Amino acid sequence: QVQLVESGGGLVQAGGSLRLSCATSEQTFTLGAMGWFRQGPGKEREFVAAISRGNPTTYYSDFVKGRTTISRDNAKNTVHLQMDSLKPEDTASYYCAARASPIATTTSRSYNYWGQGTQVTVSS
Repeated sequence: QVQLVESGGGLVQAGGSLRLSCATSEQTFTLGAMGWFRQGPGKEREFVAAISRGNPTTYYSDFVKGRTTISRDNAKNTVHLQMDSLKPEDTASYYCAARASPIATTTSRSYNYWGQGTQVTVSS
């Protein structure tokens, strides 16, 4: 089965940066588009960013656009989320997701594979 493992989360002060990574041992062809979603305490899961496979098409939530960059390394079957200028509102568990289709979407239900999540806590 496809397994996604997130890393890079932690505690950071407001204005700081974190680089989240999502790695999988599965072959590249089994993974199409990939995305990042987050879920804060008592909140619904929300879209953060997504990237298509084999092209530079990316999508970002309005909440993180301009200070967040998603990238992927198809050779390593990994995806990264560089987050800068972090805010306390960014505090959440961040989940990596993947789907077979190469087309990226912004809806969590479109993704079939999920990681266990990595916690990001931004202090004031």
